[in-house]
Amino acid sequence: MAANDIFARIIRGDIPADIVYRDENCIAFRDINPQAPTHILVTPIKDLSGLQTAGDDDAAVLGHLMIVVRKVAEMEGIIESGFRCIINAGPDGGQEVPRLHIHVLGGKRLGAMLR
Repeated sequence: MAANDIFARIIRGDIPADIVYRDENCIAFRDINPQAPTHILVTPIKDLSGLQTAGDDDAAVLGHLMIVVRKVAEMEGIIESGFRCIINAGPDGGQEVPRLHIHVLGGKRLGAMLR
């Protein structure tokens, strides 16, 4: 059975999104509730519920996601000033959508998260 989470529905085109990048392995789109001037979500086309479920056979997909994060940062004009990547994994990690995704935030000075 195909996944039916909100990101799967965006990938299939069932619901609209402001897509900034797409290839055969992943999609990147603007977050509808941005936490920074630039807030893009990068998620694989492959149904992968989270980083906590990724296996050794997912190494190529995971690496590709990081390359796309860099491309998106460059396209959005935040590559030089800097940006933050966040992956929430599981309920205690704050993951709300059951699909691996990377938040790319930038466009302003972001405060320290961990000290």
